[in-house]
Amino acid sequence: MQPIQTLDEFFTRSGAEISLYHMGRHVVTCPRASLAAFERGEMAWPEPWQGQARLAILFQLGDMPEPAIWFLALPLDEQGMLSPAQRDAFLNRLLETLGRAVSQVGREETADVDHLMKDNPLAFTPNVTFQAMLNARANHDRGLPASQHFEPVDAYLSGQQAIDWQALGLQGIADYVVRIETVEAESLALRLSTLPTTVIHSVCYCLEHQPLPAALVAALYRCGESAAQTGDMETLCACLRAVGNTKDSAVGNWYTALLNDTAACGPDVLAAIAGRGWQHLEDAQRLPLFLQRLAEDARSDFAAVVRDLALIPRLRLPVMMALRDAPTDSPIQRRLNLMLSQRKA
Repeated sequence: MQPIQTLDEFFTRSGAEISLYHMGRHVVTCPRASLAAFERGEMAWPEPWQGQARLAILFQLGDMPEPAIWFLALPLDEQGMLSPAQRDAFLNRLLETLGRAVSQVGREETADVDHLMKDNPLAFTPNVTFQAMLNARANHDRGLPASQHFEPVDAYLSGQQAIDWQALGLQGIADYVVRIETVEAESLALRLSTLPTTVIHSVCYCLEHQPLPAALVAALYRCGESAAQTGDMETLCACLRAVGNTKDSAVGNWYTALLNDTAACGPDVLAAIAGRGWQHLEDAQRLPLFLQRLAEDARSDFAAVVRDLALIPRLRLPVMMALRDAPTDSPIQRRLNLMLSQRKA
């Protein structure tokens, strides 16, 4: 029998029930085939974040009563491919702990499986919103009921019941967002402007993980623009992030309008677009404009943002071409020259 060389092979050989989720830019399902091809060196990671492939692995081995969850941040090289050394070290530790006969793993090894994540350089802890969204999405995917926090949130956001918003749980908001349908989205769109700012932020940070109906995108646009008029940049950026995963021309048009407004386009807006709305930078006019604004703002970390965007497979070539085609005396070229001089120093 061939030795186990990848995590995907380990889970296949063990017979584990497994579900994978991206945990970098969005909490979304990750196809098993993506991990397998990535580990074989056949593809770059599709959703890189800060030079890592961030992944949640939910699995059940043998008689484990509940799935275990591993949060792994696999390091990427400059091409967005797997840097295998740390993965290999973790895999060796995994096999030593559980033994080579992984198909025999049972309840008594559950503690050993959990212990593997302690002092593991690949382990990371997602922020609370990502954890809530993972729990909501995984339970929904498995056909399990929402948490006890869902019903109060549903009643409040639908306007059916007056509830002290401070008593609402983030997990309930995540459960609500994962289950949102057109009717609920339209109801939320009507109520959005009346919600307390803190609730708007929490809702937005959950909404950013999935596509949204047009009515809700329009409401978030109005909410964000209204916040911008009062100088509330946090709410503007929350709304920008919320619509980022929606492939609607209205989103791209909003981003373009902000990029054309030098007064509105500060580092927070640029970070919101790059972090959550990067799909809308796959545009021949918008991407160079974004890079120009990024280069013009001395407060931005131009090199870090460019490197992060260039790791996204669909953006790598467009970013490289936009940098290459920037005029000689442009802010982009000045930033690039500064990067080169710092690298040589």
